[in-house]
Amino acid sequence: MRAEPWLGDPQRTIEVLQKYGFKFQKKFGQNFLIDTHVLEKIVSAAEITEDDFVLEIGPGIGTLTQYLAHAAREVVAVEIDRNLIPILEDTLSEWDNVTVIHEDVLKLDLNALAQERNNGKPIKIVANLPYYITTPIIMGLFEKHVPMESITVMIQKEVALRMEAGPGTKDYGALSLAVQFYSEPYLAANVPPNCFMPRPQVGSAVIRLNCLKEKRVTVQDEGLLFALIRASFNQRRKTLLNGLKNDASLPYEREVLEKAIADCGFSASVRGEALLLEDFAKLSDYLTDLKK
Repeated sequence: MRAEPWLGDPQRTIEVLQKYGFKFQKKFGQNFLIDTHVLEKIVSAAEITEDDFVLEIGPGIGTLTQYLAHAAREVVAVEIDRNLIPILEDTLSEWDNVTVIHEDVLKLDLNALAQERNNGKPIKIVANLPYYITTPIIMGLFEKHVPMESITVMIQKEVALRMEAGPGTKDYGALSLAVQFYSEPYLAANVPPNCFMPRPQVGSAVIRLNCLKEKRVTVQDEGLLFALIRASFNQRRKTLLNGLKNDASLPYEREVLEKAIADCGFSASVRGEALLLEDFAKLSDYLTDLKK
C-alpha cells in the first residue's frame, strides 16, 4: 500500500477534485466512491489476483483503479469524460501496471484488447457504472462475445435485483432472462447512498456476473429468442399470446402463435413472467422450425 491516503479517503477525494476544479456532469452519471470498505469489497467480490488482467469501465478519478492495480497484474481503465484524463494521469502516476484509455467503451474493440493484453484468455471486468448506461454496457459486453470470466459491477440496487430475479417475482423480466442466458448472477453487497460523492437518490449494489462457458440454453435463433422475451414483458399484465401478437417486430398471425403456445405445452392464459428461459427457448425453436 502507498504511504499517502488513497482516494477511498473522502478528504483525499475532495482535495483532488478541488485541485483540478472538477465539476460533476449529470450526462455521465458520475458518483465517486468514498468508502474504503466498499472498495475492498468490490475487489474481493471480483476475486482479483496478481495473475489477472482487469478491464475497468468508468474509473472516474481513479479511486477503484488504485485498489485494482494493487491486486492485479494489469489494469486497463476506459474513461469517456476527457476532463478526467489529466486527473487520472496524476492519481495513477505511481502505478506502472495501469493504462488509461479515453474512449466510449461501447465503441472499443474489447476482443482485440483481450487478445493483445491477455493472450485471448477470459478477462475480468470491474466497473462502477452510471445507472442510465448499465444495461447497454452489460448487454453489449455479452452480445459482442468478449472473452470474460466475470463482470463485477456497482449498479443501482433495483437493477441488480432484476438481474438475479426468478420467474413469478415482480423483478423478473427481460433483463433477468438476458443476464441469466449468459451468466450466473451473485449479489455481493448492498451499498447505501452515503458511500458516494455526490450522494445518489437511490441505493446501490455490487453484483458479480459469473460468465458461463456454455450458454444456459441453446437455440437456433438467438435474435428471435430475445425478441420473444422482450415482447412478452413489454406489457406485463397481458397474456403471453397478447404480448407477442401486439409486437410489430414479430411477423406471426394470432392463430400461429396460439398453436405454438399450445403445442409447447403452455396454457392459453399464461403470462411471460411465468416462463423459464428454457420455455422461451422451446417456443423460439418451434417458431424457427415453421420457417423451414
